[in-house]
Amino acid sequence: MLNQIAWLVPLLPLLAAAWIGAGFLLGVNRGESGERHTFMVAVGAIAVSFVLMLALVVESVIHGIPGYLLYGEWFHSGEFTIAVSVLLDGLGLAFGTLFALLLLIAIRFSVNYMHREAGFQRFFMILSLFASAMLLIVLAGSGVLTFVGWELAGVSSYLLIGYAIDRNTATQNANYAFITNRIGDAGFILGLFVSISLFGTTEWTLLSSLESDQQTLMRGMLIAGFLVAALAKSAQLPFAAWISKALEGPTPSSAIFYGSLMVHAGVYLVIRLQPLIEQTPVMMWALMFIGGLTALYGWLCGLVQTDIKSSLMFSTTTQVGLMFVSCGLGWFEFAAWYLALHAIWRAYQFLVSPGLMHMVTRAARPVPPWLARQQPLYTAALQRLWLDQLAEWLLIRPVAALSKELVDFDDKVVNRIAGLPNEQSSLTRGGERQWVANIGRGRGFAGRTMEKTANAMNWFEEHLILKGSGDGLLGVIQHLGVYMQRVEQLLAQPRYLVLMIMATFAVII
Repeated sequence: MLNQIAWLVPLLPLLAAAWIGAGFLLGVNRGESGERHTFMVAVGAIAVSFVLMLALVVESVIHGIPGYLLYGEWFHSGEFTIAVSVLLDGLGLAFGTLFALLLLIAIRFSVNYMHREAGFQRFFMILSLFASAMLLIVLAGSGVLTFVGWELAGVSSYLLIGYAIDRNTATQNANYAFITNRIGDAGFILGLFVSISLFGTTEWTLLSSLESDQQTLMRGMLIAGFLVAALAKSAQLPFAAWISKALEGPTPSSAIFYGSLMVHAGVYLVIRLQPLIEQTPVMMWALMFIGGLTALYGWLCGLVQTDIKSSLMFSTTTQVGLMFVSCGLGWFEFAAWYLALHAIWRAYQFLVSPGLMHMVTRAARPVPPWLARQQPLYTAALQRLWLDQLAEWLLIRPVAALSKELVDFDDKVVNRIAGLPNEQSSLTRGGERQWVANIGRGRGFAGRTMEKTANAMNWFEEHLILKGSGDGLLGVIQHLGVYMQRVEQLLAQPRYLVLMIMATFAVII
């Protein structure tokens, strides 16, 4: 019976987010008076999801694990179908229950922490959206549904990192994290594309049953795409820099996003794909290598941190790297236990960190003597191995340049075609603003060619077409009409008619 409504687990927090958002727009839950209504909806939804997960666990103990549950079709084209499905195996039941519990604790903790904040309703709406996303990632029966949760989690992360929209640092860090994670999303899309084009499905149970000798190269591409997504979401090298910037969000969101849940989403995806990864030894070696380097990076940078949240974050980076090493060694079950225990412990540490600051009576721990003596290594740790600068150069600047080019294209091409004004610069003279439009100036060979062509067409239009009263092209046509009338009158006379008949016989003969 309960198996038929398991889809409500991720749906209820999503409905709560929609309810809070609609209530704010309608003025139902605004201000301090609307806080109770807001948190009752958010806490109630995730509490029901947690109770439902507990009931599913009890039922699975009594009647057996349900496994793959199909509820219907979402999309159908030819032989390809995207199903609405849930995978309630041991992994899904365990982590669905654990994640629902941690989400419930974090949301309840946020009630007092966010009291009288201007963005109270916005915070709980986004946190409810994130709860739905994480539960969907854990319980989804297919790669497509998992990707939906994957994207919702990324959007929620972006919105909460930039929660303080009046601070430039918060918005810049939100953009930084969002852009970095889009690379991982591209890898996920590659994995889905290979799954659909070659195997005709994205259901986890079917993908896990692929034979070891079936499409070896394509299976490697499929795993590589999903691994890139996992590494980016879990902040592994070379994507590790974004997670330290994500701490701009409120502490409850840092605890649940980057301490206990979202940072482990990549590890969960790798564990879910265990049968496929075990058939690809190269990918397991890659997991060991990247996870080991990330663990070293997090450990080294964590030694020089002076604030609590950064210290916890680099410790999390180290532990998650070790989880990837465990998966690379084939210890997937150990990695699952490791993930569960670390998620619980790290959530607790993050949530008590604000209170811990009031109990601290000494400065941050000193740098280890051996590291202080190694000046180059100490500098590298302080600079976080220059990953921030490298990511800025490789990711942020190219995206910013592309954005600028798109704006220029819109202003200088699309607006001109549509006939819209192109106001690009302004001068202030005597307190009076004058807009100067830089129109008709081409750059490069193509731009100059188009400029000259446009000038020629403009001259033709102004001098030959638009002029009236006998001037321009209209005057030429009128003069030609007069001459043609005269020719016609001459040809209509008898002597010219006889001459034309004689010429015709001469040609025929």
